[in-house]
Amino acid sequence: MNEVVVERPAPHVAVIRMNRPEARNALNQAVRSGLAEHFTALGADPDIRAIVLTGGDTVFAAGADLRDLADRGAIEILLRNNHLLWQAIADCPKPVIAAVNGLAWGGGCELAMHADLIVAGESASFCQPEVKVGVMPGAGGTQRLTRAVGKFKAMKMVLTGLPVSAREADAMGLVSEVVADADVQTRALELAVLIARRPPLAVTQIKEVLLAGADAALDTGLMLERKAFQLLFASRDQKEGMHAFLDKREPEFTGE
Repeated sequence: MNEVVVERPAPHVAVIRMNRPEARNALNQAVRSGLAEHFTALGADPDIRAIVLTGGDTVFAAGADLRDLADRGAIEILLRNNHLLWQAIADCPKPVIAAVNGLAWGGGCELAMHADLIVAGESASFCQPEVKVGVMPGAGGTQRLTRAVGKFKAMKMVLTGLPVSAREADAMGLVSEVVADADVQTRALELAVLIARRPPLAVTQIKEVLLAGADAALDTGLMLERKAFQLLFASRDQKEGMHAFLDKREPEFTGE
């Protein structure tokens, strides 16, 4: 059984689905490697314009597979170079939408935070429980979480290991929207299809500038934004988009 599955349910849209239901999609090396491989391939695929990341209808990912970690030594963990597998997801240039049903705990929460949008079901929960087993988050749980929700909310989550509900996550800025559990997959796909219909060059520049500017000084971020804005006037899609608006017709974007 493939532990990570790729589907193409709509034009220019891919779905990456973790497929370890018996382990609540716990992240073992096979899942991490599979995610890295597929994100790298889809990120380079010119036909793909948006990606949905999901664990399915019942659980997103319950965290790292502790059976694989409990007796490992520091050097073994270091030599795995798992940060390179995570980086493959972070480096994906295509917009990524996490569809979260059920648990997004530990590595699952960190994985969701690698996405650009998070659609959460009403029953979803987010948690960084690593402190409860003697360690700490190791794939962005102290860094991406703090950037998303601020110091005080992040400190509470990582120091206590307590979960937050989807509604709490929404209030603190950890998710994009909350929908009924049964609607999560559909809504994530709707957003992916919507984004895939937008001009690909503009979408790529928006993602790149927003992420780069988030860790830069305001003046630097504004400069990056300005240069990307100017660059897009060299694209055919800019001409198509503006003339379609003036002509009162739907644009046809080609990514050129």
